[in-house]
Amino acid sequence: MIPSEPSHHDNPYFTANEDAVSVAREEKRLSELVKETLRIVEPDPEREGVLETPVRVAKSLRFLTQGYRQNPLSILQSAKFEVDYHHMVIVKDIDFYSLCEHHMLPFFGKVHIAYIPNGFVTGLSKLPRIVDVFARRLQVQERLTTDIKDCIQEALNPLGVMVVIEAQHMCMQMRGVQKQNSLTTTSAFTGAFKNIPTREEFMNLIKR
Repeated sequence: MIPSEPSHHDNPYFTANEDAVSVAREEKRLSELVKETLRIVEPDPEREGVLETPVRVAKSLRFLTQGYRQNPLSILQSAKFEVDYHHMVIVKDIDFYSLCEHHMLPFFGKVHIAYIPNGFVTGLSKLPRIVDVFARRLQVQERLTTDIKDCIQEALNPLGVMVVIEAQHMCMQMRGVQKQNSLTTTSAFTGAFKNIPTREEFMNLIKR
């Protein structure tokens, strides 16, 4: 269950209440840190092209990490409907973009979600929305996969959930091993999807 007074550090569904003053303060601090970084990596940190870069990066980082300040559980529960339907519901090819927590470089790709309702469904648009919430945090693909799966399981208590993510990682393509065509696939599942034929049905459907 979600605690009544969540903490940013121990609750993945934490929602922060921010005011304009705290936002401005955070962006100012971020821009100062980016400016210090530029002075190290850029031979001419005062040239026209990078003068506004610290402010742009600060705003960009706040946007790309806004998932920490959103509540995915409440998103699913805001459109929870009682339905007598016990077959697979699939939303596939959901685009996502995230930042790798190891190098803060992008990784991106597709998320495929299936669940088997147990009396309740959620609005179809809510599934891509929770993907965005979890993706807009510093992530690793494995945890992103289980975060999405666990949230759906907790919000809807379905007979089973399965999540598959296929992604490209810039930390592998731009640096390190530099394998430009590599693709990483992860999966996580609960309940009915522990049954191999059910998993195979889902995998066949998302490949079509």
